[in-house]
Amino acid sequence: MSTARTAEVTRNTGETQIRVAVNLDGTGVQSLNTGVPFLDHMLDQIARHGLIDLTIEAKGDLHIDAHHTVEDVGITLGQAFAKAIGDKKGIRRYGHAYVPLDEALSRVVIDFSGRPGLEYHVPFTRSMIGGFDVDLAHEFFQGFVNHALVSVHIDNLRGVNAHHQCETVFKAFGRALRMAVELDARSAGTIPSTKGSL
Repeated sequence: MSTARTAEVTRNTGETQIRVAVNLDGTGVQSLNTGVPFLDHMLDQIARHGLIDLTIEAKGDLHIDAHHTVEDVGITLGQAFAKAIGDKKGIRRYGHAYVPLDEALSRVVIDFSGRPGLEYHVPFTRSMIGGFDVDLAHEFFQGFVNHALVSVHIDNLRGVNAHHQCETVFKAFGRALRMAVELDARSAGTIPSTKGSL
């Protein structure tokens, strides 16, 4: 129906150097090296469950902490999505997913609306997952939302294990992305909005 939708974005600041490449019509192939192992694990969930080919290379000021790296990866990934999706003709636009992992359950709903908005409700049961500060998950999604220009609602509905809580969020995010960016053969390449643009 269409050629593969791909993009590559590089972001270089005084705090981080990041390169992101995406293929929205991929199979979940990934190469991830952010220097933050738990973030790599979560990004793997996005790639595999979103069927998005994803390459991310990041070098950041991890001697301070992981904040700048995690946030800037979210920003750069959002920029890459915005570039790869183009004018949004023929996409489903909306995506949603519920994902369980043992006792944990999360829901993510996304709209490629052209307007950034994040509703994030994840009551983590502890502040650290290994060496990963759970506050950084919010920073990742805020960065993505602001630069992909999407509305995202993220709700962890239940969970006791913080790793499970976080993993269900990222898996559901990947599944919701997969649905939203999918090309709909019935749309005849139109933009899914009464405004005629997104």
